Amino acid sequence: MKTDIKILDVALSSEKYDYRTPIKFGGRVGTGTTILNAIVHVRDKLGGSAGGTGSMTMGTNWSWPDPEVPMDVKYSTLLTIAGRVARQLDQIEPGHPMEIGEEINRIGMQVIARLQAELKLSRPIPKMAMMVAVSPLDAAVHDAYGRLLGRSVYNCYSAEYIKKDLSHYLDDRFKGEFLDRYTRRTPVRQLPLYHLVGALDPLTPAEVVNPVGDEYPESLDEWIRRDGLTHLKIKLNGEDLDWDIGRVVAVDRVATLTNPEIKWRYSLDFNEKCRDVGYLLSCLEGVRRQSEAAFDRIQYIEQPTDRDLFGPQAFAMHEVAAIKPVVIDESLTDYATLLRARELGYSGVALKACKGQTESLLMAAAAQKFGMFLCVQDLTCPGRAFAWSAGLAAHIPGVAAVEGNARQFVPAANKVWQEKLPELFTVKNGCIDTSVLRHPGLGYGE
Repeated sequence: MKTDIKILDVALSSEKYDYRTPIKFGGRVGTGTTILNAIVHVRDKLGGSAGGTGSMTMGTNWSWPDPEVPMDVKYSTLLTIAGRVARQLDQIEPGHPMEIGEEINRIGMQVIARLQAELKLSRPIPKMAMMVAVSPLDAAVHDAYGRLLGRSVYNCYSAEYIKKDLSHYLDDRFKGEFLDRYTRRTPVRQLPLYHLVGALDPLTPAEVVNPVGDEYPESLDEWIRRDGLTHLKIKLNGEDLDWDIGRVVAVDRVATLTNPEIKWRYSLDFNEKCRDVGYLLSCLEGVRRQSEAAFDRIQYIEQPTDRDLFGPQAFAMHEVAAIKPVVIDESLTDYATLLRARELGYSGVALKACKGQTESLLMAAAAQKFGMFLCVQDLTCPGRAFAWSAGLAAHIPGVAAVEGNARQFVPAANKVWQEKLPELFTVKNGCIDTSVLRHPGLGYGE
């Protein structure tokens, strides 16, 4: 018997945190964040009820990079979006979380269209900003559903629970298929963790100019020793070829000197700043010339050029993808953008919990169907948001690793969860223990 749920009420709250050290990416520097928390109560037709929770950092630098809109306006707008959508959730017809998630995004698009006019913005509020704003609501609905049924929600994505198959959300290539085909019933035991090496981050103690002076490492080599790191995400400039090449080689040098026994893996993240594909190819060739070993350790490249896949800056990636996997990230907002990315030669997909549980699962299914490289990336997600992201990674077959950098930049937001799920929030030998994410709902419990 299929179990549909009706949303009874929603509660939102927010927390603000300063970053321990600044994060620089895409030419922008972040010094803090706001975390939005959602609690959603649901009921089934038999009268059973449960509550679910969701959290996400409101990453405006990433989701809404427009320099003409002040940061405080972006933050307040994202919170307004979440609030307005939350007030309409009890109007959604009873259904499965995938159906409700679809409605949440539909309502969200209506809300940002109205806000656009109210705020008199010269450019539209990005769909990605809306997705980040409503993602805690979407997560809380999925979490509540699993808790209501007393099982992992990842065991509630089959035809036994969902009325509409994947062709409804994607296309006829998915006729008769459900998400249980593309998800694990139990989480993998552990996953490698990608550690962020920001453009401002010191690599050695000699580069530490303004020490924080707290209990955490101050430089990359210290982080490697503490956590036994094996995977490094390297933030690059995209506008200074010599610096980018030198940075990759320098990171590799520090990593291999600090622990020469490790089979290192790197991801290169240009945050859309490469002016064209030629720049990227020159960067890869430059790294190869200076260090063949460093080049071999590059596992994949994150979206290197502008996120507009339909405009004049939509460069074809076939030549790059023949060398290393190239994943779509900032551009990926729905199935249409995934199909367009494939046309342009992108060979991988970056899943992000901040785009919502519903959308992430659909993109994961499509990526697997098309044989694409898969990874789960971060938005400096602390606490519950990281537990959700790690659970997503642990339930998607083929995910190479999960990123988690809140422990570097906003560890204060992790403290309570460090006590609740120490195995998940403690990195050992470069990995986190995801087997603990077995509670009903999204796995993290409360």
